Amino acid sequence: MNDRERFQAIMHYKPVDRCVIQDFQYWDETLIAWREYGLPQSIQGIDQAEEFFGMDPMWTRIGGVSMMLHPGFEHKILEDDGVFEIARTYDGSTTKRQKVLGSIPQHLDHALKDRSTWEKEFKWRLDPSNPDRLAPNLEQELAAQSDVRRTWPLQISVGSLFGQLRNWMGIEGVSYIQYDDPKLFAEMVQTIADCIVGVLERALKIATKVGVTFDYSSMWEDMAYSHGPLLGVPAFERLLLPNYQRITGLLRQHGCDLCMLDCDGDSNLLYPGWLKSGVNIAFPLEIGTWGNDPIKARKQYGQEMRIAGGFAKTILAKGPDAIDREIDRLAPLVEEGGFIPFCDHRVPPDVSLENYLHYVRQAKKVWGKGLPNLRPTQEPNKKASHYGKPYDHRIILGDGPAAH
Repeated sequence: MNDRERFQAIMHYKPVDRCVIQDFQYWDETLIAWREYGLPQSIQGIDQAEEFFGMDPMWTRIGGVSMMLHPGFEHKILEDDGVFEIARTYDGSTTKRQKVLGSIPQHLDHALKDRSTWEKEFKWRLDPSNPDRLAPNLEQELAAQSDVRRTWPLQISVGSLFGQLRNWMGIEGVSYIQYDDPKLFAEMVQTIADCIVGVLERALKIATKVGVTFDYSSMWEDMAYSHGPLLGVPAFERLLLPNYQRITGLLRQHGCDLCMLDCDGDSNLLYPGWLKSGVNIAFPLEIGTWGNDPIKARKQYGQEMRIAGGFAKTILAKGPDAIDREIDRLAPLVEEGGFIPFCDHRVPPDVSLENYLHYVRQAKKVWGKGLPNLRPTQEPNKKASHYGKPYDHRIILGDGPAAH
């Protein structure tokens, strides 16, 4: 069974040899700390880290398809004092970030504020017919990953109806506009959806021509926090659901019946609507202080909800015994299918390399059944400066930002 067949079998509750072994990336600070405790210095990025830990392919996506602002705003550095950098980014936001070990930038201002700025700066950047939205070599790139050649799952990103709008306006701005100018809010959501559908139609036409069927689509929203959604459920159901249905319906016409949506926070009030609209993979099912749990979610929503994630990152920091208990606890859900477990957000730097290596090896033993087709986990560098010492990421990162 190859990687693509395995992914499809898991997500459609069919017999499978073993689970997909994967994770949802790592904070940059995590890899910096780990290199001092034994991760080889050559491991500088996500792809290299996945190869070192022996992960299965899952995140491959096509490039050359632009569904959001096009062209984007010109990126400009407004201030740089050597420690902090203030810049205007491609989406019109003005951000301040720490140049070294800065994970999440601070948003200082946003270009989208009202109807005037919408018309002048944003609406025209969402024209789906813009010929530059598809790369000139898109057909060749897709042909190289045709169904007859491909042994790995392939995704297509289909943008965001709310998450990008939140970025363009800021949380405060997008919250107020829903009440201050509901007609404008509805127009913006609809324009974004029209852009996604228009570009998606063009991309899928080329994919069909060269024999590519996407294994799943992915969306990003991040429209919830620790106390629930950032958008009222009635507005969510009235404005967003019909457009999710347009997107997933178009994908299903082209053989792609799986849609994964990335949303952090407590999204429980939104799950029924997403499932109704054809969004059927919850990702990363963040556990959080609100007590999400993949086993509970399966009981509540049934097999129509697939799950990618759902392993609390806090457990990874507790040590082998806690890790083993959680791996064993989730094993029956792995066996049921529709579930690919991994850290419920990017792995933070308070997780030691030793703990994480234990987690990966134990996951391969239990979820992967120790089969010979598992990719090998490599050994740490014993000559690293802090190898074998008690783990403390703060020693390496100093006064850098805390783990998220």
